[in-house]
This record gives sequence, C-alpha cells and structure tokens, in this order.
Amino acid sequence: MTIEAWGMPVLLGVLGLVFGSFIATLAIRWPEGRGVSKGRSACDACDKALRAHELVPVLSYMLQRGRCRECAAKIHPTHFLVELAALAVGLTAALVAPPAEAAAGAVFGWLLLALAALDLTHFWLPNRLTGALAVTGVVAALLGTGPPILDRLIGGAAGFGVLWLVSEAYLWLRGRRGLGGGDPKMFGAIGLWLGWQQLPFVLLLACAIGLALVGLMALGRRRPTGSDRLPFGVMLALGGFAAWILWAMYPDGTVLYWTTQPL
Repeated sequence: MTIEAWGMPVLLGVLGLVFGSFIATLAIRWPEGRGVSKGRSACDACDKALRAHELVPVLSYMLQRGRCRECAAKIHPTHFLVELAALAVGLTAALVAPPAEAAAGAVFGWLLLALAALDLTHFWLPNRLTGALAVTGVVAALLGTGPPILDRLIGGAAGFGVLWLVSEAYLWLRGRRGLGGGDPKMFGAIGLWLGWQQLPFVLLLACAIGLALVGLMALGRRRPTGSDRLPFGVMLALGGFAAWILWAMYPDGTVLYWTTQPL
C-alpha cells in the first residue's frame, strides 16, 4: 500500500481508539446509573481525575500495568479490551472497503461493539443503542452506501419478526423467556444495515458461536443447564460485522449465498 492509501486505515484506527475509550466507559458506567459524558474522566475506584497522559487509549493501560497511579487499584480490563476491539473494527473496515463504505462499516461495527459490551457484562441491550443502530442503518442507505433501502427495510422487519416469533414460541412451549427483549430489536437493526439477504448468514454464525460456547461449557467443570444465560447480542454482533466484512469484500453476494446453502 502507498503512503496515501494508509490514510483511511490510520484515520479509522485512531477514531476506533477514541470511540473505544468512550464505549468502554459507557459499558461500565451506564448500567450503574453514572454519567458518561459529564465531568472529567476519573478512576472508577478512587474517583481521582485523570490527566491527559493517563487517558491515551491502550498505551496508558499498558504503561500503568493496568493500575491507577493514585490508588493502585486495578483498572477495569474492559477499557483495554474494548479499545483494542474498536481499533480492530476501524482498521478492518478501512482495509476491506472503499473510504465511504469503510466509514459506514466502522460506525456499524462500533455500535455493535457497544451493544456487545453491555450485553456481555450486564445482559442488557438498551433501546437507545438499538435505536441508534437502526437509524444509522437507514441514514447510511440514504447516503448511498451499502445495500438498497428497500432491501434494508425488508431486513429490518424480517430480522425483528423472526426472532420475536422464536421468542414467543419458546415462551409458549417452555413457559419462560429464551431470548431477551432486546435481541429481536438488535437483529432488526442489523437487517436495516445489511439487508434481508444477509440475515440467514448472520443468524447461522450467531447460533454456531452459541453452540461452540455451550460445547466449551460442557467440557468444563460444570455442565450447562436450562437456566444458564448466554449473551446472544454478542453473537449477533459478531455475526453482523462478519457479514458486513464479507459483503465489503464480495459485494456481488456470491460468498454469502454459498455459505448459507445446505451441503
């Protein structure tokens, strides 16, 4: 790649670090009812205001060995992991798609990351974030990036409808909820980004990840039970961004078609 060609990866990588820092703070503070955007950044343990050199994503965590300089308390590893994930999202988007598509894909990936972080830590997919994912999907279509608007609208309705029907059927058969209320909304929002054609692949990959996790649990010390909860939003996020990567690399859809066909 030429020096000019590295401009977009560098830009989206840096933005990924910045947004990753915000997403990590959001995932930690929002479920606790604490403000995210108000006031100066501070240590979660001692509440000491952080200085500029303590706020550099990833690097500050590594230099401080994961501890606060003031009270020596451990910095929540969510900060480091989410910042790295957001960096990876930005770089990947820039490397597989043209600039306009890459910018849209990065926004899609960062919103998915925020939802996945909240679902992983608190089993919570807030309506505000799923709504933001849905709205930005429509805006991206109006700006001329990604699948056509009609495919997206069908995908939004189909994504929500399929998981809502699965949830209601499970409730009727088992007498309890098998999916959280946010999962159908998130899948519908993903449909508004990817279009209806890619939803089978997203769902297939999400279910495969879930089965792999159950298998790992079964191999561990404690076998999984019917009361165990899995953060399905995390799996949908992984499947959704993987589908977007494949679409960006093969926009004719041939790869996704063959991956969803029976053997």
